[in-house]
Amino acid sequence: MMQRAQTRFKQGILLALFLMLFIGYKVQAQNTPLINAFAHNDYFHKRPLFDALDNGYNHIEADVYLRRGKLIVAHIFPMLRRKKELENMYFKPLFDRINGDTTNVTLPAYPITLMIDIKSGADGTYRKLEVLLDKYKSIISGYEGGKFVERQITVVLSGNKPMKMLKQQGSRLAFIDADLMKAHQDTVSTDIYQMASCKYSRLVKWNGKGEFPEAQRERLCNYVRMAHKNGEKVRLWDSPDNHSVWKELLNCGVDLINTDKLVKLKDFLLNDKNVEGVK
Repeated sequence: MMQRAQTRFKQGILLALFLMLFIGYKVQAQNTPLINAFAHNDYFHKRPLFDALDNGYNHIEADVYLRRGKLIVAHIFPMLRRKKELENMYFKPLFDRINGDTTNVTLPAYPITLMIDIKSGADGTYRKLEVLLDKYKSIISGYEGGKFVERQITVVLSGNKPMKMLKQQGSRLAFIDADLMKAHQDTVSTDIYQMASCKYSRLVKWNGKGEFPEAQRERLCNYVRMAHKNGEKVRLWDSPDNHSVWKELLNCGVDLINTDKLVKLKDFLLNDKNVEGVK
């Protein structure tokens, strides 16, 4: 009798351990979301999309060409490959995770902003993209009935932007990355823009060595304030990847730090002293 009880006890322990492992396998804990991080040229990483999500990024960029009726993710035209289609690399995996159709994955922090940098013709690429967005409209934020409706994924277009087409649409599933240097000139920004970006060197010449020149700091902060009045998140691309620059960008209110170095920026942002007093 005693031996039978011991056997049942051991079986119970093994069953409990199995269930714990199974639950851990089904759904891993969500990483700390990095609200100030932007995964530039995400598709260059070993595991596009997943490396960014695993490190807590919820702002992700993909360069896209329209080629033979397909939306292909690539930085340079000759690198086009059929297997690197936008849907298979980004939309379908995100849809599957949102709907719980996959296992053993890190849950993303929603909402996610997917920036699509259009490298081919603006209008033709957007027409093809509209078909794809409509397919996944249940998870895509939209402009509907005169207002912004947020869902799990917000699509923002940069590069060759179909400005005229989007401005004429009463309902749509995409928004525009404004030119930070010109954002204050557009009076309809709250309807069409989600972000405002420009190249770092257009505003700032400082490389992170020595003191940040006060005139450059004031210039940057002024542009950030103007964008924030329009409800736009600010991003400077091609900025130096060093802690000194990153800290000054945050101090000036820049919302998104653009980087290819996912882990380095994550470690910086998770260090409390680097982001003290920064929202």
